[in-house]
Amino acid sequence: MSIARRLALLFRAKANTALDRAEDPREILDYSYERQTEMLAKVRRGVADVATSRKRVELQIRQAQQVADRLQGQATQAVHAGQDALAREALTRRAAALAPISELQPQADALKSEEDKLTLGAQRLQSKVEAFRTRKETIKATYTAAEAQSRIGEAVSGISEEMGDVGMAIRRVEELSTLDTRLLQAVDADDAETFSSALGEFLSAVEQLGKPLPDSALVPSELVLPARDADLG
Repeated sequence: MSIARRLALLFRAKANTALDRAEDPREILDYSYERQTEMLAKVRRGVADVATSRKRVELQIRQAQQVADRLQGQATQAVHAGQDALAREALTRRAAALAPISELQPQADALKSEEDKLTLGAQRLQSKVEAFRTRKETIKATYTAAEAQSRIGEAVSGISEEMGDVGMAIRRVEELSTLDTRLLQAVDADDAETFSSALGEFLSAVEQLGKPLPDSALVPSELVLPARDADLG
């Protein structure tokens, strides 16, 4: 299919379905299948029209033949009755009745030949349309599965990132909690050396793991971190 043809199909499909989203292969496949079924329907109507014309011509032939047969019977009866004039008249009318058949029969034969060709073409087209429908559904199913897999992958990735952030926050809290416990133990034990070391590690961890706030976000609090040179005195 040429690029121009493909763009034309896409434009018509979007116009028919009023879609503003990005091109979806399933949309093009469905529209192509719709167009093919429309063409198949036209071919079938053509076959039906030709068949109707053929049957109409064949009916005219049968009617003319019936008239000719009836006149032949009348001529035969007239001969048996010794009415030669009536017999000749009946035969003359019979010849006139048979005259159109010589013109109608070739028409009927031509229509029958055309009907056979169209019927064969319709059968071949139907096979192609059915094959396209099967392939269309396969491609659509594959595309839908890939789309779902992509969405699942995005969701899993998002959850993984979120869980990673949560895990990092938990580890930070646990680290600060451990340092805080060491600091309290040093205070309880009145261990100046351990207190000084633990305080330095605690303040370094706060600076590293904490997030500075703007002055406008600060609120009064009695919880104030000691300076690095604070002692137990």
